[in-house]
Amino acid sequence: MSKQEKGGMTIVLLACTAVGAITVAATLRWAPERERSARVPAIATEEYGKRLLAQTAELLGPDVADPKMRFNQSRLSCGACHLGTGTEPGTLGLPPAFGHYPRFSGRAGGMTTIEDRVNECMVRSMNGRPLPKESPEMIAMVSYIRSLSDQDAASGASRRKANEPPTFKAPNRAANPNAGKRIFQDKCTACHGTDGAGLLAAANPIHGYVFPPLWGPDSFNTGAGMHRVLTAARFIKARMPLGRPDLSDEQAFDLAAFINSQPRPEMSGLERDYPDRRTKPVDTSYGPFADSFPLEQHRFGPFQPMEAYYKSLQKPAR
Repeated sequence: MSKQEKGGMTIVLLACTAVGAITVAATLRWAPERERSARVPAIATEEYGKRLLAQTAELLGPDVADPKMRFNQSRLSCGACHLGTGTEPGTLGLPPAFGHYPRFSGRAGGMTTIEDRVNECMVRSMNGRPLPKESPEMIAMVSYIRSLSDQDAASGASRRKANEPPTFKAPNRAANPNAGKRIFQDKCTACHGTDGAGLLAAANPIHGYVFPPLWGPDSFNTGAGMHRVLTAARFIKARMPLGRPDLSDEQAFDLAAFINSQPRPEMSGLERDYPDRRTKPVDTSYGPFADSFPLEQHRFGPFQPMEAYYKSLQKPAR
């Protein structure tokens, strides 16, 4: 064999070796993904995830025929807070949510995933129980939330920000539940009823609510984020009344205090939240706290003195 032929054969062997290495690497890279895809049930689609947000009571509520599927005990839908099945920009909009995880959670005292966050909503806002992380329902909901994030990235965050509702600034006083009651009677009863019990979608409660209950047995429990006055006021200012939000900061503040003064399901074990008390939001309605401010002030404010106190704890000692 000539030197030229030997050189050509060497090049061919090297090329084959390179192709083989790439093939092996690709196989190793994609094999876990193929195995995962094979494990994902066919039902766990983005569309199913969207339905779960819109029809939570019907698919996961306390009236579902299969007892194993009764994860939501409140008959609420996720869409009661995440309007437009999470597509609405601003307060509680879901497009940016997927990109925020994994992240540290003061409430959990450690790193949390998007699945953990979904289950926090199931246990607190839905007053229910957590979904298994490998269940079709969890996979579908996370897939849908991820799809909103992808769409948001494609359309541009600047467009989303341009459509965000006005922000809320807490008044420098305690919220007034009695004033909030008058606002509720004037602005909210047409949708949520004079007793705050909401409006059922049909005679059969399995279909959930057109307008959600704001208190009572079918509402969020005392561990939910919406049971914090500042969180509720931000949502109210941005979104309510539905379709024509027109409340001032003062009105939203007092209305949130009135709603959160009403009876609702009690969540047990709340004392275990926020292992580092310094990370606890000042408007958390239950103790213990890393301060000596009274519980009533944590519930209704004024919040500025507490915020200043916690900010001082973060300053390095001289």
